[in-house]
Amino acid sequence: MTGSNGWTGSTGLTGPTGSTGPTGLTGLTGSTGTGFGSDRPIRVLLADDHHLVRTGFRVILETEDDIEVVGEAVDGEQAVALAASTEPDVVLMDVEMPRLDGLAATRRIAAQETGPAVLILTTFDRDDYLFAALQAGASGFLLKNGTPEDLIDAVRVLASGDALLAPAITRRVIATFARPEAVARTDGRLTELTPREREVLVLLAGGATNGEIAGQLYLGEATVKTHVSRVLAKLGLRDRTQAVVFAYEHGVVTPGG
Repeated sequence: MTGSNGWTGSTGLTGPTGSTGPTGLTGLTGSTGTGFGSDRPIRVLLADDHHLVRTGFRVILETEDDIEVVGEAVDGEQAVALAASTEPDVVLMDVEMPRLDGLAATRRIAAQETGPAVLILTTFDRDDYLFAALQAGASGFLLKNGTPEDLIDAVRVLASGDALLAPAITRRVIATFARPEAVARTDGRLTELTPREREVLVLLAGGATNGEIAGQLYLGEATVKTHVSRVLAKLGLRDRTQAVVFAYEHGVVTPGG
């Protein structure tokens, strides 16, 4: 993962709304959010056990008219509680925190039916953090050595209902499931998908945008958007980040396939 530079959406894709994220990072539209450009500001919850880090994030974010910091948590337990009481649109989550770590907190927050999007922020570019974060339900993963613009754009992308997935992350996901010891899981939810929805899931896992899926399946983009929403709903997934992981975990697609 490249940190502050070199980010793009999975395999270079751009969401159908054209929303862009940190320094070339593109949003992967798939879930619904507050709608970037809506009347009310984007509500952000900060979760980090270091006061200076939280203060720095607050200063950066509150320079923007469309972003409001609604709370600060010093540990994972408090992050879960504040995510319920302050109703943020986005949670900026540190990984290593006392009482309850950020990954466990993310899992609890993501389990809420209408919970906020979680952006994992860490100084550690480690595969175990990356995959645990994605499997816990995080909608994005960003290193703390990025720029203020990276952070602001990431918040806007997640608040608009998109997810952040860099090509380097996609390659690492694929590499993980290409290992001999990787065994595809079975999941009854896949039987709920129609043949068309399964086609859409395969293309999602390959990093296709709604426009690209529409072109390949000879459908309108509005129809594709409906299929994507149904796929995510039937599989209980929040966004395309989770769809990529799910598809590889469950053998819907295989590396090189």
